[in-house]
Amino acid sequence: MHSWEKLFHQRLVTADEAVSHIQSGNRIFLTGNCSVPQQLLAALVRRAHAAEVEDVEIVQVLTIGDTDYVNPDLEGKLRVNTLFISPNVRQAVNQGRADFTPVFLGEIPHLFKRGILPIDVTLVHLSPPDEHGFCSFGIEVGLTKPAAEASKMIIAEINENMPRTLGDSFIHVSKLDYIVEVDYPLAEMPQGSPGEVQQRIGAHIAEMIPNGATLQMGVGGIPDAVLLYLQDKKDLGVHTEMFSDGIIPLVESGVVNNSRKTLHPGKIIVGFILGSKTLYDFVDNNAMVEFHPSDYVNDPFLIAQNEKMVAINSAIEVDLTGQICSDSIGHYFYSGVGGQLDFIRGASRSKGGLPIIALPATAKGGQISRIVSELKVGAGVVTTRNDVHYVVTEWGVAELYGKTIRQRVEALINIAAPEFRDRLRREAHKLNYI
Repeated sequence: MHSWEKLFHQRLVTADEAVSHIQSGNRIFLTGNCSVPQQLLAALVRRAHAAEVEDVEIVQVLTIGDTDYVNPDLEGKLRVNTLFISPNVRQAVNQGRADFTPVFLGEIPHLFKRGILPIDVTLVHLSPPDEHGFCSFGIEVGLTKPAAEASKMIIAEINENMPRTLGDSFIHVSKLDYIVEVDYPLAEMPQGSPGEVQQRIGAHIAEMIPNGATLQMGVGGIPDAVLLYLQDKKDLGVHTEMFSDGIIPLVESGVVNNSRKTLHPGKIIVGFILGSKTLYDFVDNNAMVEFHPSDYVNDPFLIAQNEKMVAINSAIEVDLTGQICSDSIGHYFYSGVGGQLDFIRGASRSKGGLPIIALPATAKGGQISRIVSELKVGAGVVTTRNDVHYVVTEWGVAELYGKTIRQRVEALINIAAPEFRDRLRREAHKLNYI
């Protein structure tokens, strides 16, 4: 028996025993996305309901799954501090029962490493150890690995269903303080088929993408729609904070082969994935895909080293000067900054790069325009008007970089929904933009 195997068995406990080591006043990092350690979280909730802990702060980003831990009856016992607002905690944040910390995704690891947000306990979800005692962080490496490395204590779920992903994605059994063996399927977040509007946006963006480009795409209908229109491209690469199932057909057809990447040629570089079991099977032990922490993946200076870097990001609304709001609806906190500006700035510095903001021209079934004369009161400017190069809707592409306010206004009105253009022009006149 290897020495690490002895350690493994010595540190093997139940979920309830593992969380009994969490003390009142501790700050916990909760592994997120589809990698939430469900049994450890449930055990922590039981402990809180039993009034065995109070004032425990749960630092997280996006989480998929059960949210008993943000219920009102646990106020004073558990409190979430989220660095990106997922739908399951949005109500709690906006009711003041949970906290929101705005921060660039690429800078979150620095909060842990520099002690700005020191972590007492990290709850992780890992693949089984290999023959050398190394476990993979699996489908969520970007923030979990830096949090674990900066944490005073690491409590791990080891799950046979967690894929063994490669890259800078491993932790040795000796680093784990308590181990809980589990066996349940990972949460899934399959993406739906893009609608007509999203497909029109995707087609516009696909026309802009040159052969040999390196792509960053987020989650949702628009990135998936872009991928649908890339089948005739050649030698594409991927360097992205995350990807979903839509990338698989492009790899299988040879469109994405990463052969012309100027940084990590031959490799897809990613921080985490969101998708289905098909995606998890695709990344398992796949030498083409390298997972890295987000302070590496999302570093604008590294992103810029990819020539022809294409960054595709979304927005809630855009004003006529080019200011991008993508984290709130007025004062109502909706999501977060994520990696948008990391990649917009990285792509803008890239040789031949294309920083793109994409959004449907309207919301609420066409009732309101998402291109507006001024942002809602309280809206957060995630990407400044100085950073914006291209804005794309189903009605076309507006190129804003180096353009005057008057030119920007005309370009953005031209890609607004036709029924709103006259009103936008009148409002622009009142503001002396044109």
